[in-house]
Amino acid sequence: MNAVIKVGGKQYYVTEGSEIFVEKINANEGDEISFDQVLMVDGKVGSPYLTDVTVLGEVLKNGKNKKITVFKYKSKDRSNRKKQGHRQPYTKIKITKIG
Repeated sequence: MNAVIKVGGKQYYVTEGSEIFVEKINANEGDEISFDQVLMVDGKVGSPYLTDVTVLGEVLKNGKNKKITVFKYKSKDRSNRKKQGHRQPYTKIKITKIG
């Protein structure tokens, strides 16, 4: 089965057994999570969400992504160079059941 779910303001295309990286969720490793905001299952589209359909997943890992560099620069103005970094926290989830 295929489904499209909404987590943290983003949409993810998932199948049973797939692993996805979503924004950090308050859950520990090994916890079961159910997603109720299901937008589509096997071509059947909800308006906006499907009822009586849930997607179950298991939390595999909580962590942080690689550091990205944010660089701000104004041409011909050497005093306003800025370099910052950011590591976005994530949660890795394995989809176990769609139904």
